[in-house]
Amino acid sequence: MDIMGVIAEDKNQMTLIYNSETSVGKQTLAYANASDKALASVDISKTKVTGTQWAELASRLDINIADLVDQEHANFVKNFGNKAALLSSEDWIKVLHNQPEVLKGCIVINGKESLVITNPSDLVKYLESNSAGIDE
Repeated sequence: MDIMGVIAEDKNQMTLIYNSETSVGKQTLAYANASDKALASVDISKTKVTGTQWAELASRLDINIADLVDQEHANFVKNFGNKAALLSSEDWIKVLHNQPEVLKGCIVINGKESLVITNPSDLVKYLESNSAGIDE
């Protein structure tokens, strides 16, 4: 799947970037599939996201690339310990490439809005608040 097309702002489609090997990823995907929005999903355990795309995602979320990484994840701690402060943006991208399981939650893109979901039920709350008062 071409993720650049996926990142495009489409108000009729929700994009979910997730890891199917995590419980948060599996549950968030289930909630996303249950919504009435068209869904484009990118499973980062199977599809590599480029460095440029990670940078664009972080920019859309108004966070640093490092903020996409769960720095308390056992695999991250095992590999980097307390050296996280020394990592460059390129290093963080390599971490996400090589250890997709350390992505902090899931990324949802819905039109011009982007958010990180770390609790799957937050997606339901977000979708409910977004559909209130909107004429279809």
